[in-house]
Amino acid sequence: MKISKSPWLLHYDGSSCNGCDIEVLACLTPVYDVERFGVINTGNPKHADIFLITGGINEQNKPVVQQLYSQMPSPKVVVAVGICACNGGIFKECYNILGGVDTTIPVDIYVPGCAARPEAIIDGVVKAVALLDKKRAEAASHKTADNGQENPEGGAK
Repeated sequence: MKISKSPWLLHYDGSSCNGCDIEVLACLTPVYDVERFGVINTGNPKHADIFLITGGINEQNKPVVQQLYSQMPSPKVVVAVGICACNGGIFKECYNILGGVDTTIPVDIYVPGCAARPEAIIDGVVKAVALLDKKRAEAASHKTADNGQENPEGGAK
């Protein structure tokens, strides 16, 4: 029997029109119930495993997104929801939009759409959970492989 930690999700609205945010919130309702996959929505980046971002990146929210990302423990997965988060969307030609989330932090999963449908968001979250499990397994195997090995420069690691 496989027992794994329930992933916690941090949702951040970059600079969206709120269309994708409404769809993200719809995923939490009993109609779509993303929590059935063990995902819990949190407001604290230090508890989050999955960073779900809607909207594009601009000069004002760039440092906020970078700070939230840096506060999350590793391993972590970033999900860009909506076309604005993927590449800037209809706002990408605006003077203040730098582009999608990947202009600021690395993105693992892209969920396009305007607005992204709850089914697509849930599919992205499920892929993020699978990727998170894979990253956790890799981190655990590296940790066990590193135990007791000699450092090439001498001494224990």
